[in-house]
Amino acid sequence: MIRPVVAIAHDYLTQRGGAERVVLAMLEAFPDATIHTTLYDPEGTYPEFRDARIVTSTLDRVAFLRRHHRAALPLLAPAASRLRIDADVTVVSSSGWAHGFDIRGRSLVYCHNPARWLYQAEEYLGDEGARARATRLLLRAVTPPLRRWDRRAAVRADRYLANSTVVRNRIGTAYGIDAEVVPPPHGMDESAPQEAVPELADWADGFHLVVSRLLPYKNVDQVISAFAAMPERLVVVGRGPEERRLRSRLGPQIRLLSGLSDAQMRWVYGRCTRLLAPSVEDFGLTPLEAATFGKPTVALRAGGYLDTIVEGRTGVFFDRSEAGQIRAALARADQVTWSGTDLRSHAAAYTNGPFVTRLRDEVAALAGDNGSDDPGQSLDPDVEASPES
Repeated sequence: MIRPVVAIAHDYLTQRGGAERVVLAMLEAFPDATIHTTLYDPEGTYPEFRDARIVTSTLDRVAFLRRHHRAALPLLAPAASRLRIDADVTVVSSSGWAHGFDIRGRSLVYCHNPARWLYQAEEYLGDEGARARATRLLLRAVTPPLRRWDRRAAVRADRYLANSTVVRNRIGTAYGIDAEVVPPPHGMDESAPQEAVPELADWADGFHLVVSRLLPYKNVDQVISAFAAMPERLVVVGRGPEERRLRSRLGPQIRLLSGLSDAQMRWVYGRCTRLLAPSVEDFGLTPLEAATFGKPTVALRAGGYLDTIVEGRTGVFFDRSEAGQIRAALARADQVTWSGTDLRSHAAAYTNGPFVTRLRDEVAALAGDNGSDDPGQSLDPDVEASPES
């Protein structure tokens, strides 16, 4: 039997985050696949991608955009539409653009979230600064045509998967598609090599941890405010547009780090006391990473954390991302006797093996089905299925 030609599509490979780890898991499932993406920054994302075949859009010729992909927002839809993929089945990792590539075969979309800047713009931008105000004005101008483009791209898919319950609900609202939930793997291995972080040489252990991109809706500022009135130490690992503002608020017991390797991240997880997760996430990835090292999480009761945290067993919740609520939740966490065995067992259910097997089964089903029925199960008869002319 001839094996189908499989390709992988992803929005942009410019960061180190959960979505990029999912693409690495997709590459594990289909090691011969070519990755198609709008922008690729080898220095900004995981080094494992350097061994892959990667095809980029014409935007990738502009070095500035590889380092600042948000500046490419007005150009991404036309660039995505012209990025042609010739394969029997394309596995699409999308949070806004990759499902709009010019895919000539069948497509399986793994959706991290419908485009946040189109459907959750206020949450995405936050309320701080002239830059957010300018971006908000730009979004108001481009949102109507981009939503039409985005919805047409979504309903062309042959099958849609969601990474969490909250994302499944958002997909239904945005596209009228009933997607099945397939949790992604977390990609952490406690037994893998670790590397000490020089900036924490005098903090061998006993610190709290935040791992997050530094964006307004991530609420990292509220954690910093909570710890400003506490003697406990806090380590924030991340980078993003909010970095300068957050650094200006750090006290002597708070440190902000960026650019850590996987080995250093394992070292940090292994030596923290617990993880703090204050944002509305599409999928609750970092609590699983922490649980791999036997560490519990104090998290906002919302989003993907509702899928990946078992209250009282792997973490505790607070209801609003406010400094006072975060401090109160930390106090409750101090009263719980946490079981490292339970935490590690919970995380083990979200490893690469089950995810890779599921992807291969989904692709095999699509490759063997030459019918024209839409497995995406559109629930909205008003959504057009034809591509934009």
